[in-house]
Amino acid sequence: MKRRDMFKAGAAIGAASLAGPALAQGAKVLKFVPAADLTLVDPVFNTALVTRTHGMLVFDQLYGLDESFNVQPQMAEGHVIEDDGKSWKITLREGLTFHDGTPVLARDCIASINRWTQADVLGRNIRAVTLEMNALSDRVLQIRLSKPFPMLATALAKPSAFCPIMPARLAAQPPTTQVTEVVGSGPFRWVAAERVAGSRAVYERFAGYKPRPDGTPSFLAGPKIPYLDRVEWHTLPDAATAAAALQQGEVDWWESPAPDLLPLLRRRNNIQVEVKDRAGTMGMIRFNHLQPPFDNPAIRRAFLAGINQADYMTAVMGSDPSLWNARCGFFLPGSPLATEAGLEVMNGAPNLEKVKRDLAAAGYKGERVTFVVPTDFAVLNAQSEIAGDMFRRVGINLDYQASDWGSVASRLPNQGGLEAGGWSVWANIIPGVIAINPATQSYVRGPGKAGTYGWPDLPKIEALRDQFMDAGDPEQQKRLVRDIQLQAFQDVPYLPTGLYYQPTAFLKSVTGIPSGFPLFHNVRKS
Repeated sequence: MKRRDMFKAGAAIGAASLAGPALAQGAKVLKFVPAADLTLVDPVFNTALVTRTHGMLVFDQLYGLDESFNVQPQMAEGHVIEDDGKSWKITLREGLTFHDGTPVLARDCIASINRWTQADVLGRNIRAVTLEMNALSDRVLQIRLSKPFPMLATALAKPSAFCPIMPARLAAQPPTTQVTEVVGSGPFRWVAAERVAGSRAVYERFAGYKPRPDGTPSFLAGPKIPYLDRVEWHTLPDAATAAAALQQGEVDWWESPAPDLLPLLRRRNNIQVEVKDRAGTMGMIRFNHLQPPFDNPAIRRAFLAGINQADYMTAVMGSDPSLWNARCGFFLPGSPLATEAGLEVMNGAPNLEKVKRDLAAAGYKGERVTFVVPTDFAVLNAQSEIAGDMFRRVGINLDYQASDWGSVASRLPNQGGLEAGGWSVWANIIPGVIAINPATQSYVRGPGKAGTYGWPDLPKIEALRDQFMDAGDPEQQKRLVRDIQLQAFQDVPYLPTGLYYQPTAFLKSVTGIPSGFPLFHNVRKS
């Protein structure tokens, strides 16, 4: 089939899938194509990026980051720090309301923070030093600490694996149980009745949302104004279908256009192609540290010689090197604390013979390795294919299990063995914005089963991170980040595969898209 014929077919398919309910004349409806289908709707229960993007529509945060990564009050009017840094009194803005019509109260915020700190790696650090949280009034919550935690507001402003504020009745559920009644206080409300699994998710403007009255809109800070009446997500895994739908104006915004289609989209006068997230996205091959053979650090370390980041980034973003960085360690390249220490271990072409020798020396005995791969998530699938080829060529007993993203996402929390539906390895991505320091770079950490999927137990890295959290001197912080990265190349929590800058594509009738990952507040459609 010729490319132009494929587009015609794609347009027909797209038109069929984009049918929706009749709307009031003049309603501003934005149709968005996400990178993957929305499978899980609770951003505490699951930290997948598509769930995060969904969460940012529906929920709000006490604090938000601006484009320069500075922390700004969001739901909070402000705070007072007392008792030598051991008491935080946070005052909520007036008039905050949940989508179910109930007011946002201090006790809701306490319940939400309590739930999040049970699940999040950085949140657990807060929990460990929290003596009590109590509501001093409907609008004032107090957090009393056993020791100062200067980065409390930074933690509550995290843009990924974030702390969503929800009603206390919902936040009472443990983080291991997904909250399926999606009620937040953000600019848009979830329309559960219109959800079609694998195809559509719908949000409507929340008339009761009260934006900040001051500040400048910037990423997740400042006034968040919902100009759109309705946001529809349409899952179109086939790139040709998505491209055709955008060209025909059947959708307004495609989150992650395929690299080979970017030149075509750029030639269209009505389409804007732009990198909005200048922090980029970091790729990785993540090991399950609980299961053989990857519970052995020498086996994990052996694969470093088989990594050429340019191979992975070319597979993900194509041959244009302006869209990727193949010198990426465990922290965001170009950020103030970033370091290239240890990167020489991945210099040059992959040395698969060295990988084989190192695997043998480390004691690999042919254990089965289950690689879970989502075929409908293009970036993860591309990385998986490169890594899978490496595993096969060095003699790994590979069980390459390809399925849909929903199945993979549901499987990742399983800490059991392979016979119990567990897994050995998967390809992942993390937003560069969370990798600017060891406080928020959760995937380099090693708290064991209390950590993120993969559950590395890395006491040396944890000790260095504790020193970082207590360090006030910038030079000392830089030294500690360097030491953490060097240790990470010994412990190998994951294989870093590079940094890429994903262009997004949207109709020029859509304006006001914030910098960063897809956000829908302050977006207009003419």
